[in-house]
Amino acid sequence: MIRAALCAVLLMGSASLAGAEPFLLALPVDCTLGETCYIQQYVDHDPGPGTRDFTCGGLSYDGHKGTDFGLPTHAAMARGVNVLAAAPGIVGGIRDGMEDRLFAGEDLGGRDCGNGVVLRHADGWESQYCHLQKGSVQVRSGQVVEAGAVLGRVGLSGRTQFPHLHLSLRHEGAVVDPFAPDGAEACGSDRTLWITRLNYTPGGLLDIGFAPGVPDFDAVQAGTADRIPPDRHSALVGFALAFGGQKGDVVEIAIDGPAGEVITTNIEIDRAQASFFRAAGRKRQAEGWPAGDYVLTVRFLRDGAVVDSRFERIELQ
Repeated sequence: MIRAALCAVLLMGSASLAGAEPFLLALPVDCTLGETCYIQQYVDHDPGPGTRDFTCGGLSYDGHKGTDFGLPTHAAMARGVNVLAAAPGIVGGIRDGMEDRLFAGEDLGGRDCGNGVVLRHADGWESQYCHLQKGSVQVRSGQVVEAGAVLGRVGLSGRTQFPHLHLSLRHEGAVVDPFAPDGAEACGSDRTLWITRLNYTPGGLLDIGFAPGVPDFDAVQAGTADRIPPDRHSALVGFALAFGGQKGDVVEIAIDGPAGEVITTNIEIDRAQASFFRAAGRKRQAEGWPAGDYVLTVRFLRDGAVVDSRFERIELQ
């Protein structure tokens, strides 16, 4: 009875506010966008088999109905990143207990969202939070929550190939893109539903590092590729993990050492890729690498312009 009364008060109070103020969302992940997390995919606005995000760019896939807030590596997920309620509401349903693992094409029995939470808001709005870590859900059905309340942690459950939060927003059952609530026919939106406007990034670097050989993709995704660093008598390789690659993009990998340039190479991307990694370096030298500092610089280029760049330093003794 008390819970029902609280729910009624919340809905009536929020509905009255909704008449005066628009429905707005806070960032649903406890991270710094562009530094410790990123948006890999947006709502697909193409009605056919193609893909088009709200800017008419390619950061989506056919039929995608939400916004994917990704973490750079599995190691970042393991450290724990909270999923937050984007607006005040009532917990309409939860699921927990599904394993965190890469989706391998198996039948999930309609549980593609993995572990998740559904919040019901005033005036017919509903938000859904998917792919949470197993055992991390911290709310129960019927619970009243405020914006910013911890719902769980970013995970790898359900139909997913990388650790992220998939946020779906619906109004009266229809999918709404919070970046373009009025539609995206004009290739961009002047109005969003975010309390603080979130910048659109067409792609970027997620992680870079040194390794004693070309690492495999699993290690790069896991964030463990640089766990064993190179030494003066190993190969010297620089690698980069990136997202939002388009055909014709270039990843420039350069390593400079105390004796000058070790390598500078440009690697062209031959097809669109949601996430990818590239590596380049030199084989070990018979006399060994000179002792001192080595700097890895990676630039992600599109049409000659720098989309993103990072550098990392290592000392070989």
